[in-house]
Amino acid sequence: MARIGVLGGTFDPIHYGHLAIAEEARYILNLARVYLIPAAHQPLKQGQHVASAAHRLAMVQLACDDNPVLIASSIELDRPPPSYTVDTIIALRQQLEPDTELYFLLGADALALLPRWQRISELLTLTRFAVLTRSGITLDLDGVVQALPAAAGRISVIAGPALEISSEMLRQRMATGLPVRYQLPDPVLTYIYEHKLYGTSIAD
Repeated sequence: MARIGVLGGTFDPIHYGHLAIAEEARYILNLARVYLIPAAHQPLKQGQHVASAAHRLAMVQLACDDNPVLIASSIELDRPPPSYTVDTIIALRQQLEPDTELYFLLGADALALLPRWQRISELLTLTRFAVLTRSGITLDLDGVVQALPAAAGRISVIAGPALEISSEMLRQRMATGLPVRYQLPDPVLTYIYEHKLYGTSIAD
């Protein structure tokens, strides 16, 4: 039985923090591969996308190119929004072997929002969750299980890699001309400059 990881997000842009999370989960959970899925539209993050879906997917593809275990997926972009995770997991399961064990990778800051997710009880029957801890964020797993009894036994906690990088921070740095090299893959940075994303014009 294969174990597969799923890491969704805006990836606006993708950076080494995302890739480190995917690799850490792959190692700890013994995952055969990890799908990185850019969201077409996240209902809980309305109006926060900067780059288009096509650009964000292209950047994820570039970031995954040198690692065969990481798979860039357009599964959410291939259907109309909004991007409900439960629909994504159902669609992904149709592409995989029936006995595949799925782990949806979740940042520590998103755990508290889990009870608000669309059809979350159904989703918990389709995939397990792996929450990666983050410095400065306290996990209230007991509170989540109390609000969402179906989550009992379906959530694992992994000590996440301590890379304090965020897409918002990178966008702000690029918009003001500050360097971001070594915080995201070089091919992604080249793509950003070539397409003049996030207020950039020429490469450092």
